[in-house]
Amino acid sequence: MEILSYEWLMAHARNPADHLTQAFAGVIHGSCRNQCLDTPDFLGLADDCFEGLMENHFPGALKNAGMVLPCAGNAPGCDALRGEEFDDLLGLLLEYRSHPDKESEWLAFAIATACMGNDHLYQDMGLPNRQILSGLLEEYFPVLFARNSGNMKWKKFLYKQLCDRSGVRACRAPSCAVCDDYLKCFGPEDGQAN
Repeated sequence: MEILSYEWLMAHARNPADHLTQAFAGVIHGSCRNQCLDTPDFLGLADDCFEGLMENHFPGALKNAGMVLPCAGNAPGCDALRGEEFDDLLGLLLEYRSHPDKESEWLAFAIATACMGNDHLYQDMGLPNRQILSGLLEEYFPVLFARNSGNMKWKKFLYKQLCDRSGVRACRAPSCAVCDDYLKCFGPEDGQAN
């Protein structure tokens, strides 16, 4: 099935300058384009919810593309979706959203989907920089945002939250400041995978 490109989605965007719309376009395109990544179809949303997201942010895009939904599943030979991991990330995000509305729910699904990618979270979301992602997290998940007081890279931070919940120590040292992997978690994001 044809892939909806970022450009196609943004050409249909109700508000192309909106960072949330840009994030949705990036994750939708990225999860369709990178079918060998463990990303769920339609951001993991039920078909009607995904269609609602599309119509709200990209009115007419699906109809104009002549399709009902943009992805047809993972490519043959790809690893299966890391379902439990996705569900745990989604649960964490939904727990910390500021309002129980559809926008924050859709964003939680998009972030959990992007976490299945191989790059920095802002890159897997198709965003131009980390600051835009930080702004979305601050607006939609303010308590979770505030917990990242050390400015840890977002994907690592989210996984660390899951490890902390499970009592798993991800760091090989008693504190992050003296861990050998400190720069991997807190160093600059220069476009290399984290």
